Amino acid sequence: MDDPVSVVTTFFVDNFPSWKAMAVGGPIGLLWSYLCLYLSGWLKRHKSVRTGYSRKIFHFLIFASVALIHAIWGTPMVCLVGGMASLVILYALWRGSGNLLYEAMAREKDSPHRTYFIVSPYFATLIGGLASNMLFGHAALVGYLVTGVGDAIGEPVGTRFGKHTYRVPSFKGVKSIRSHEGSAAVCIASAVAIATAVILSPRLHWSAGSLFLIPVLAGACMLVEALSPHGWDNATMQIVPSFLAATVL
Repeated sequence: MDDPVSVVTTFFVDNFPSWKAMAVGGPIGLLWSYLCLYLSGWLKRHKSVRTGYSRKIFHFLIFASVALIHAIWGTPMVCLVGGMASLVILYALWRGSGNLLYEAMAREKDSPHRTYFIVSPYFATLIGGLASNMLFGHAALVGYLVTGVGDAIGEPVGTRFGKHTYRVPSFKGVKSIRSHEGSAAVCIASAVAIATAVILSPRLHWSAGSLFLIPVLAGACMLVEALSPHGWDNATMQIVPSFLAATVL
C-alpha cells in the first residue's frame, strides 16, 4: 500500500488543472466565491439576516457550485474553485471582525473564538473533500450534496423552529446546541441530496432498491451530523455519505 504522502501527491498531480482552465476558471471562481460571501454578508448587515442563515447561504452556494462543477468538469476544476474560495475566506479572515465578509461567517455565539469557528469548518471542508475524492472517487459527489444541502439546512431550521434541543461536543469551551427539528431537516434534505447525486452521476446506479436505501443513508447522515463536534461536521458529512454511497450504490 502506498504511503499517505504519495497518495496525496499523486492525487494533486493527477488533478492539477490545465493552464487554460486556470486562466479561464480561476478568475471566474474567485469572483463567484467573492460574490457568494459578499451576498451573505450584505444580507446579514442590511437585511438583518441572522448569522445562522448568512453563513449557511455561503455554505450552500459554494457546495452546490462544487457539486455541479464536479458533475460536469470533474475533480481538477473542483480543486481550482476550492482554491479560489480559500483565497476569499483568507481575505475575509485578514480583514477581521467588523468586515462584511468576515461577519457573514462569524457567529456571535462563538465569541471569543469566532475566528476559530471559521477556520475549523474550513479545514474540515478541505479534509472532507480531499478524503472523499481520494478514497471514494465519483461518490464524493454525494458528500458534496449532502454537506451542501443536508448539513446546510439544519442550522437555519434549528434557528427558526428548534424547540427540542440537545448538546453536542465542542472545542474551546463554546456551548453548542442542536435541535431535533434541525436534525429532521438534515435527514429530509440529505435524502433529496443523495437522490440528486444518483441522478447526476452516471457511475452511481439507480435501481428499485435505491428507493429503500436512500432513506437509510439519509438517516445515517442525520446521525453523523448530530454526533459531529461543533465546527467539524463539514468533514464527517462529506466522508461518511461518500463512503456509504460508494459501498451500496
